[in-house]
Amino acid sequence: MRHTILFALLMIASAPVLAAEDDAAILRRQAQELRDAVTNGDPKVWEAYLDPQVIYLDEAGEVSDKPGLVAQIKPLPAGISGSIKTEVTRLHIVGDLAVMQVDAHESENYFGHQIKAEYRSLDTWRRTPDGWRMIGGQTYASLIDPPAITLPAARLDEYAGVYRLNADVTYTLRRDGAKLIGQRTGRDPVTLSVEACDVLFVPGQPRSRKIILRDGAGRITGFTDRREGRDIIWAREK
Repeated sequence: MRHTILFALLMIASAPVLAAEDDAAILRRQAQELRDAVTNGDPKVWEAYLDPQVIYLDEAGEVSDKPGLVAQIKPLPAGISGSIKTEVTRLHIVGDLAVMQVDAHESENYFGHQIKAEYRSLDTWRRTPDGWRMIGGQTYASLIDPPAITLPAARLDEYAGVYRLNADVTYTLRRDGAKLIGQRTGRDPVTLSVEACDVLFVPGQPRSRKIILRDGAGRITGFTDRREGRDIIWAREK
């Protein structure tokens, strides 16, 4: 009998111990569950994980409270489906507060067309007696360069010239083979790509466009430096 009891104790001591889920694992799991609930159209998850005092700023610049956020979680329309994979790239836990950076990679089937989108969020969580609850969040869409097209050399030559912002600042466009080179006063030259006829952009700077301006006869009069819907006009020198 004593040998049997000793054997049983040894078996219990050597059995693997199932560790409780730590805070970091809980927060990562809940971040993924929130995104899954978006594609699944399940508002109950957001109802459970949002603090009553949450403030959330979405990628469109809209600010929502808890009722407003929960109301937005609805099943996707027929013909649209997808998934969101989260990647928690930074996580800092200080006492009962946690701040995490979440990169969300969305794959969507839009009426038979496959599209992808990238989002980056900064989520703030608070530990409560009921568990971790989100008290703040901010999300923005990660922009990427648009597809570029190729224009004939003659069209690129049309763009070549000096464009002036004021008495001290100019922007020079010139063609170098099949490339279009731009240089602003006091800065290094950059290569521009063409999104569409008369629409130029610098790779790696998808928030801005240079849009060529023409008069009624089709002559180039300058370009507008457009950044998120706001324009700065540069006049072409004769």
